[in-house]
Amino acid sequence: MPSPDSLRAFVLAAELGSFSAAARQMKKAQSAVSTAISNLEIDTGLMLFDRSSRSPTLTPEGRSLLPYANGILLGQQEFSAKASSMSEGVEDRLCIAVEQGIDLTPALNILTEFADHFPHVTLEVLSTGPNDTATLLKEGRAVLGLMTEQESYPTGFQFRGVGHWTLVPVCSAAHPLAGFDRVSHTQLRQHRQLVLKSRSTDELGIVGEIKSAATWYAQSPNMILDLVLRGLGWAELPLSVVKDQLKSANLVRMNYRFQQSDVLEGLDLVWTEQHGLGQAGQWIKSQLLNVPQEAWRA
Repeated sequence: MPSPDSLRAFVLAAELGSFSAAARQMKKAQSAVSTAISNLEIDTGLMLFDRSSRSPTLTPEGRSLLPYANGILLGQQEFSAKASSMSEGVEDRLCIAVEQGIDLTPALNILTEFADHFPHVTLEVLSTGPNDTATLLKEGRAVLGLMTEQESYPTGFQFRGVGHWTLVPVCSAAHPLAGFDRVSHTQLRQHRQLVLKSRSTDELGIVGEIKSAATWYAQSPNMILDLVLRGLGWAELPLSVVKDQLKSANLVRMNYRFQQSDVLEGLDLVWTEQHGLGQAGQWIKSQLLNVPQEAWRA
């Protein structure tokens, strides 16, 4: 296996055009660089440089192998940087679970800064159904979660309210409910309601309130939006999901007679005591907690 010094001497000599320039860059004697390259040629059984002129030039074999040498050196640098990062208490991977429908716009600048601060941490953002975020945290699949607030959390959970998101009652422009200025509870019950629900059978997995005698369920707000646009029912959906369709008039924003139409759902940042956060997790948690609460509203 070629030594890192011989590969670096080869790459620098090729890039700088001379063995002496490579030696200065490596702070070594020219003879040491010449020997390193000669040893590399012996190891490969190939002539990498043509030395017949004043300045050595790459042979066809040398040109062909140069990208591979660069790749090996880059890999060694990445390995060292990764190992150094891990030895300082920075986790190797970080997984965040975000409930579908939550507008992540306020967090995008944080993720950009995160990429600069922790370039060697693999970040995974999972999109979850209602209340499924808590399950992923409990299982250790994710270490941070953004989710609709719950009245209670399992033992060992920690949470902080960070803001609110808006649920809007909508139906398609062609739906019978679209013709009413204000919709009564009785009128709603006459039409199918499409409800956001987690995979769990737990009632806590439902977003909003069931108001109709006939219900269909889906985990994805975008799936429910598609069903609403097909005229298959009405729904209370996150404003971030429906705002474009409202602008295009494909959807109608209904007004209730019996209560305020739009519903504000609390938004919690959640983590657990069982799965400790490393430096990267602590950093992103702190940044998310510092986002102004009003920024989370779509």
